[in-house]
Amino acid sequence: MRLPHGKIPIDILKEVVFTNLGAKRKEVAVGPSAGIDATVIDTESRSLIVSMDPITGALETIGWLAVNVNANDVATFGVEPAFLVTCLLLPEDSQRKTIETICTQMNEAAKELNIAIVGGHCEITPGIANPIVVGCIMGTTERGNYVTAAGAKPGDMIILTKSAGIEGTAILASDREEKLKKTMNSKMIQEAKKFYTQISVVKEAITAFKTGGVDAMHDPTEGGIIGGINEMADASNLGVRIFEKKIPIQRETAEICKFFKIDPLYLISSGALLIAAKPADADKIVAQLKNKGIHATIIGQFLKNPKERFLVNEKGEQGKLSRPSSDHLWLALKQE
Repeated sequence: MRLPHGKIPIDILKEVVFTNLGAKRKEVAVGPSAGIDATVIDTESRSLIVSMDPITGALETIGWLAVNVNANDVATFGVEPAFLVTCLLLPEDSQRKTIETICTQMNEAAKELNIAIVGGHCEITPGIANPIVVGCIMGTTERGNYVTAAGAKPGDMIILTKSAGIEGTAILASDREEKLKKTMNSKMIQEAKKFYTQISVVKEAITAFKTGGVDAMHDPTEGGIIGGINEMADASNLGVRIFEKKIPIQRETAEICKFFKIDPLYLISSGALLIAAKPADADKIVAQLKNKGIHATIIGQFLKNPKERFLVNEKGEQGKLSRPSSDHLWLALKQE
């Protein structure tokens, strides 16, 4: 069976990847699990949060994304990211300029988030067409002082920051600019390219965690908002009801998705943050985020039965919350 682009299917993840994890060590407090994007390693007094992600579908801002996407995964634990290790894999025709661009972007992004780049690897790799940057970011906290995507409780409200499809919008505006010019004006495309500045969720994740009442957080990457919600529900073994009309979609995202005939709710959404909040605290978290200049919306609620996953459409009709087979970014990128 040929696998689709992007993350491997969850059944293969559980049946193959998670059954081959080497030795068991008592220091591993949170190990690999569906919907959880980092691991936790405990020492006597501290917890070390570690996350790793590759950047493969973006070209112009690959170094910037490598820092921010990985930093987001650590921040969703309520922990500030601190250290970065990277691996740069470059095509055979790469020039010095390519390395300079990637490293400069990583340097600038890391400085903005107070992250130290502490090591890694860089090589020319036969058989690849575009650069690949793999990042691994770590952060530390007092032992046990964190949340995971698996902590949502029945009845928790689901808060979404910013909007759907942020990263996908920026990637398509940058990598398919000439194609988009056929129907979109240049000003809108340039605004869409600036969506990269929205990629970080570190500020909102730390703000929400410190406000209190947060049971779980997750950043929706591949598979978009709907994919991220399913991953969070998987990790917490819960159901969910989402209201489509409450999910913000920026104009640039809507226009680009209309051009490529893709769904913004299934478009890679780094830059948005999903928060599971106790009902009594949800409004307080939304207000605190807005005080920090971060738009936040309550879009649904977690349900007790994990088989009950619903999407209420714009007309108020309740249907199934379908799991994406592949991120819609790949559907757009393969169009001629």
